[in-house]
Amino acid sequence: MTVLYLVLGTVFGFVLSRSGAADYGFIQGMFLFTEFQLYGILAVGVGLTAPGIWLIKRRGRTLFGRPVTIELKALHRGNIAGGLIFGVGWSLTGMCPGPILVNIGEGKVYALAALAGALVGAGAFGTLYPRLQGLFQLPSLPQPDRPSR
Repeated sequence: MTVLYLVLGTVFGFVLSRSGAADYGFIQGMFLFTEFQLYGILAVGVGLTAPGIWLIKRRGRTLFGRPVTIELKALHRGNIAGGLIFGVGWSLTGMCPGPILVNIGEGKVYALAALAGALVGAGAFGTLYPRLQGLFQLPSLPQPDRPSR
């Protein structure tokens, strides 16, 4: 399965690169409402994914027969705060996680700064999570099973 995921990720990265979805100018144009190509790409993604998820939920199994359960996540203040932080970062850097790797693969050195920012932000969130739980009404994290002594 790892090879399949590697191939699918490579194809996805190629499509992101060729479609302009990883291009800083297109992304900035999208946020400034001067370029509309990415809105079309997003609409195609939603238009293809929504019926696919509906079919998977209806069938209840993957193509390989494994059962599928899609759990609805609780809404809380953290969704809004996280969405705003993600959107600001996406707008400033012109990259979300997938395009960061695409830009690095294209040899754009500035994408390394975006990757560093994403990793530092994820690490800070993980470290600060206990303090942020009450403030944003975040769910409790599952505790790892610890062997008894």
